[in-house]
Amino acid sequence: MFKKDVMSISDLINVYLRKEGLETPLLQKRLIDAWGVVAGHVVEQYTAEKFIKNQTLFVKILNPALRHDLSMMRAQLVKRLNQEVKCQVIVDVRIY
Repeated sequence: MFKKDVMSISDLINVYLRKEGLETPLLQKRLIDAWGVVAGHVVEQYTAEKFIKNQTLFVKILNPALRHDLSMMRAQLVKRLNQEVKCQVIVDVRIY
């Protein structure tokens, strides 16, 4: 009487998002929102805009010294941002 292919609601939502092509945009949004957590509150105050294009996160930083410091930490930022969303969303960060 019971069906063997019973799925949890979480799994059903993930299947639906993947089927409708919404999984990647959702993960990208989560990663952009995680910038303040990973980079810190002070860095977020100097951040003007953020967007993802071709698996690269572009971040505009208003302070030149901070921009240089963050450019030197690109690999660490990529790793920490992907860890925050628990998925490989980006492969590079461009600080401009």
